[in-house]
Amino acid sequence: MGDVWEWGEEVGGNCWRTTGDITDTWSSMAGIGFNQSGHETYAGPGHWNDPDMLVVGLVGWGPNLHPTKLTPDEQYTHISLWSLLCSPLFIGADMSRLDDFTLNLLTNDEVIEINQDPLGVQARRIYDADGKQIWVKEMEDGSKAVGLFYPSLGEKNPVDYFNWNGKQSVKITLKSSDIGMSGKFEVRDVWRQKDLGVFEDQFEADVPSHGVVFVKCKSKK
Repeated sequence: MGDVWEWGEEVGGNCWRTTGDITDTWSSMAGIGFNQSGHETYAGPGHWNDPDMLVVGLVGWGPNLHPTKLTPDEQYTHISLWSLLCSPLFIGADMSRLDDFTLNLLTNDEVIEINQDPLGVQARRIYDADGKQIWVKEMEDGSKAVGLFYPSLGEKNPVDYFNWNGKQSVKITLKSSDIGMSGKFEVRDVWRQKDLGVFEDQFEADVPSHGVVFVKCKSKK
């Protein structure tokens, strides 16, 4: 019954869990999300990988709910990564008690558009070194959705699943050649819904520990 993503489509599956149950901790969410690399081969329109529900807002079982243990930066990472993965966005929170921050997380139309892009191509990881990761998703309009992450995972990294509360950041450089572009390209921050400008050959951003810079890149003609 394991590795269902390898055979789910051929038996008529529309989506399938790729993991065990998620919990609202960094170790669980990051351990699940950043281990989805390679599953993109098996995803596409009508057959999707499901790394389990979103653990933001008030979560738990029955009447015993509690605010998610994920920090704000970790929640941005969670929603960004699940959107890049074309994951079903199952809301695991009490929707009658959403605070403003959680509501904004779940209703950013530019983030949702990336998740729901008709091309249905799941993001692939193109960089994984020094605790930094870059994930890229092909979009129907020819643009690229890109997540610049600083999860700091790995056996040799002392951060591992330790939460530094966003007190440290690193610079992550995205080269246009890495995403199939050349020359000048436009970059838009989809969380802030703000154009960051036109860049040539590369784009660099400061990414907080356990955080993300989520952008959409488009060739500049």
